[in-house]
Amino acid sequence: MQQKQTDLQQEPSGTEFASCPPQEILRRLRRAVPDCPLLSHPEELRPYACDGLTAFRVTPLAVAIPESVAQVQKILRVCHALRLPVIPRGAGTGLSGGALPRRDGLLLSMARFRKILALDPLNRTARVEPGVTTRAISQAAAPHGLFYAPDPSSEVACTIGGNIAENAGGLHCLKYGLTVHNVLSTKIVTSDGELLTLGAEALDSAGFDLLALFVGSEGLLGVAVEATVRLLPRPPSARLIVAAFASVDSAAAAVGRLIGRQFIPAGLEMMDNLAIRAAEKFVHAGYPVDAAALLLCECDGPAEEVDEEIALAEGLLRDAGAYFLRLSCSEEERLLLWKGRKSAFPAAGRMAPDYYCMDGTIPRRAMPEALRRIARLSEEFGLPVANVFHAGDGNLHPLILYDASRPEELTNAERLGARISELCVELGGVITGEHGVGVEKLDPMCIQFRAPELEQFHRIKAAFDPDGILNPGKAIPQLRRCAELGTMHVHGGRLPFPELERF
Repeated sequence: MQQKQTDLQQEPSGTEFASCPPQEILRRLRRAVPDCPLLSHPEELRPYACDGLTAFRVTPLAVAIPESVAQVQKILRVCHALRLPVIPRGAGTGLSGGALPRRDGLLLSMARFRKILALDPLNRTARVEPGVTTRAISQAAAPHGLFYAPDPSSEVACTIGGNIAENAGGLHCLKYGLTVHNVLSTKIVTSDGELLTLGAEALDSAGFDLLALFVGSEGLLGVAVEATVRLLPRPPSARLIVAAFASVDSAAAAVGRLIGRQFIPAGLEMMDNLAIRAAEKFVHAGYPVDAAALLLCECDGPAEEVDEEIALAEGLLRDAGAYFLRLSCSEEERLLLWKGRKSAFPAAGRMAPDYYCMDGTIPRRAMPEALRRIARLSEEFGLPVANVFHAGDGNLHPLILYDASRPEELTNAERLGARISELCVELGGVITGEHGVGVEKLDPMCIQFRAPELEQFHRIKAAFDPDGILNPGKAIPQLRRCAELGTMHVHGGRLPFPELERF
């Protein structure tokens, strides 16, 4: 997306941050952690000005790059004493501006936490630092016949710390769950530098499920410094069907048919024609480029079970209107077919200079209507939309194509994205499935939730971070922002905000 400076990071946090001269801040940080790299020169700071949502760029006051838990604790103690905002950052692959810096804050990069601390094949767990890439966990577990199930398309670059912050999913989350279902415990450092352990290596732990609360909290509650993740036995067999349909409606309806037969594929993904053509030119996977939509359905497990499920899936897909079926005959072919889907986002760069990736989730039954209405919105705003998404769990990723050299197109892309978020809520879904709220979806949060719910989110934030220094202005909008927006989603309708007068 187009690069521009923004004041979005100034979303009020309910906290007044103490003013302190930048040189004094740097002096106190260097004194507290003399062996930790601390970047402050403008050229050093430039690479940290945004995450994967490149539409907005802000140069931080400084960037700290610790490599030990003790350093993180010392840094947070200094920031707590100074009331200095801290923005945790993983690999910077996030797509909602969750790691967008503040001009008055410290960006805390966890990039040097790259160790796999322990791998326990007997208990099927791995203990890792937050900077370990998602794919690296499975690679380390592979010699033991194990793997880490969540597999975001960016798994080669994204890190487990970022996955925890956003509750990332992946192509196989339908069967194996999201990050929250595959993390057993995490160690976090609180805003005042205290080290806590949430969860346990057992299947359950006493007390409130604070681990589930922390996963997906977007850096607002603490900084993850270690995680213990669940490993699973690698299935002995896996096969993939690619099914082509003459209409998006029939492909969407086929998803309901598959799930309705009470068998859960390992993965069930969908691509429309724009995404198909872009991915095929990029990867040459052998996709039929005349198809209006493709479904990629994978079954895994014991070979006999896979054969039965594949036969069932083939019959259901044909009955749903598939005019072309291709079944992977080797592991190499299966991986190539998946590579096309995993490459859909970068391949979109061949269709337009820029794209805006949305992330909403709807009930599966609403998928045909959602895609029809997204197509109408695309025509209304005059911008092409390529749809590629996790069809099995209804997690949509419309890619809005535009040209950043035309400022009006960026504005239109943002407006179209907001309308898609509203559509997801209207259809009974939610505004994000795995990319998080960050700064991108603050306004749609006002549509998703009522004022008392947003107020409760702020109370939870304050329980962990009373001074509000961790990633302020992200994920939870202030009520006055919602009041300015003027409307809120309530029971399928849109009402004014009289209750905001009470806050």
